Amino acid sequence: MSEPISPTQKPTESPPKGRKLLDQLSDAIRAKHYSYRTEQTYVEWCRRYILYHNKRHPAEMGLPEIQAYITHLATEGNVAASTQNQALSAILFLYRHVLLQKIEFPTDLIRAKKPDRLPTVLSKAEALAVIQKMNGVPKLMTQLLFGSGLRLMECLRLRIKDIDFANHQIIVRDGKGENDRSVPLPESITPALKAHIQQVKTIHQRDLQEGYGEVPLPYALERKYPNANREPGWQYVFPASQRSVDPQTRKTMRHHLDESVLQRAIKQASRLAKIDKPVSPHTFRHSFATHLLQAGYDIRTVQELLGHKDVKTTMIYTHVLQRGGLAVKSPLDE
Repeated sequence: MSEPISPTQKPTESPPKGRKLLDQLSDAIRAKHYSYRTEQTYVEWCRRYILYHNKRHPAEMGLPEIQAYITHLATEGNVAASTQNQALSAILFLYRHVLLQKIEFPTDLIRAKKPDRLPTVLSKAEALAVIQKMNGVPKLMTQLLFGSGLRLMECLRLRIKDIDFANHQIIVRDGKGENDRSVPLPESITPALKAHIQQVKTIHQRDLQEGYGEVPLPYALERKYPNANREPGWQYVFPASQRSVDPQTRKTMRHHLDESVLQRAIKQASRLAKIDKPVSPHTFRHSFATHLLQAGYDIRTVQELLGHKDVKTTMIYTHVLQRGGLAVKSPLDE
């Protein structure tokens, strides 16, 4: 590992030979077990960084060029703080894990201001009104978002083996931060979910008969358990309607449902339910957390169910309780 690069110092190493730099970046990301979505995002940000500096090789650049690009995003690109942080994380990953150069940033780096926004929350009546305007698989998925507090991608990536009907719980594997957690399985949707899983197993059986039936497995499990990717338990609870070629293995598999399917269904249902608030899949997770706090559950329990590392993240829901700001009763109503 080389020493930190000062603002005036340029790397002395020559650009790596052989595989293209962005291909090396993809390899490093996969070695860290990051998701394919993160891989695509990081590669795209590093590509933009290189193009911004007229296709100069990153090994020929250093802190001044990174600062210039990050500042450009904040001042000229007018991006959100989260977007700027994402770009910075991608570029730092490239330097630290591909070029093996450590970058130390000054404290006066221009950053986009992170706005203080409260999440949109639906009342129970509003949430049920939206769900009632839905049907089929999107309805079942939305019930899980609202009833279990799942993130959109956590719901899409659920495997059959992780639905524990006996203990009325769902095991969320490799959630945000690569942590596992358990969340409640709503008893009201258990019959519908069992029937749906039976249909998924029928589809899987047909795939096997046609010479397919594999699903992507996390990490190196495919090498450790060669036949696991064909077993029913590893199949996605919400599989795609068509088989497709996996971008990493180049094998024809049945991936999970695309996120846009649920996003469109929720948007249409909220319009039919005449909900004036902006409603997305994540709105139901926000609503799940808020309703638990309203029901008297302590903040630490809600934190654990949501999979938040810091209780400060969970505290945002105390600001949107049904009784107004910080659940304070207005003096006009005394």
